[in-house]
Amino acid sequence: MPGLYIHIPFCKSRCIYCGFYSTTGGMAAERYVDALLAELELRRGYIGGPPTTIYIGGGTPSLLSPSLLGRLLAAIDTSRAEEVTIECNPDDVTEGFASAIARLPVNRVSMGAQTFDGARLRFLRRRHGAADVGRAVARLRREGIGNISIDLMYGFPGETMEQWQADIACALSLAPEHISAYCLAYEEGTPLHSMLRRGLVAEADEETCRAMYYELADRLAAAGYEHYEISNFALPGRRSRHNSGYWLQEPYLGLGAAAHSFDGRSRQWNVADLGRYIAAIERGKVPAESELLDTPTRYNDTVMLSLRTCEGIDLARLRRNFGQRHLDLCLNAAQPYLSDGLLERRDDRLRLTRQGLFVSDMVMSDLMDA
Repeated sequence: MPGLYIHIPFCKSRCIYCGFYSTTGGMAAERYVDALLAELELRRGYIGGPPTTIYIGGGTPSLLSPSLLGRLLAAIDTSRAEEVTIECNPDDVTEGFASAIARLPVNRVSMGAQTFDGARLRFLRRRHGAADVGRAVARLRREGIGNISIDLMYGFPGETMEQWQADIACALSLAPEHISAYCLAYEEGTPLHSMLRRGLVAEADEETCRAMYYELADRLAAAGYEHYEISNFALPGRRSRHNSGYWLQEPYLGLGAAAHSFDGRSRQWNVADLGRYIAAIERGKVPAESELLDTPTRYNDTVMLSLRTCEGIDLARLRRNFGQRHLDLCLNAAQPYLSDGLLERRDDRLRLTRQGLFVSDMVMSDLMDA
């Protein structure tokens, strides 16, 4: 089930929390799409067949014109693509844009709402306003887009539980098929991290974030959403197929500046520089580094990615792929967390419990092969 990821690094402005590669410089959109198509030709055999999922992310892919998006998708064999997602900024989804992407092979839209509070949106330096998300969803629905995902964020400095509950209620009122939610992170190199270091903002405390996480899980469960991955919730049958491929360690090809690829044995990542990426592709070279994955690394990836999902680690598969030593390593390290109720073993699978989900990083790191 190979996937295809296409990175569009253009942004009109940078949000203060974003750690993904993007550029707010002059857009070279046409030249960049030319480079993406050339890279596709250079690497056509990487995943061994047409992709079953396609994800156009960024950056802000909705800054590309519909004609450039159409040209990009026309060059890709979409005959086996079950899911074709594009990330959109809510205020880019005009009636014309919604109509245009509905005529493309796109069948899923992911939007970063983050919050429905105007002050918090301005704090994040988001371009859209609180009402733009609802308008965008309505326009997409009218054009027949039946699979919409919304991103939310919690743990803002000074945010109250009541404010978070209001954001959840606003998201549910739009009836999206999928909701992703993340605690506000202070990644090094971002303006938000600099503000924290200078004492201009204070992180929400752990107990507040934990309570907000559980409130989200409870409210979405009551509304019929499946909590299928640590940060992701979906109505039945509406899990993100593309992102599920990452967690299941299926191969994928990444096109574009800073895009990553995985073929089952090695990882590859393109240079995170728009100018260098385009120049190299125009010379017929993919500007990438790669890493051959040894057994401990593949084992660690399996532990980390599997525990993120509601299915957890398949212990029989772990033994087949890595042998008895790694199975024993996993189970021995898991024992204290099984006793504490942070992990559970059922149907020969090891899963995080509700209590374990919020401290997943600690559990995962202790199960890894150092």
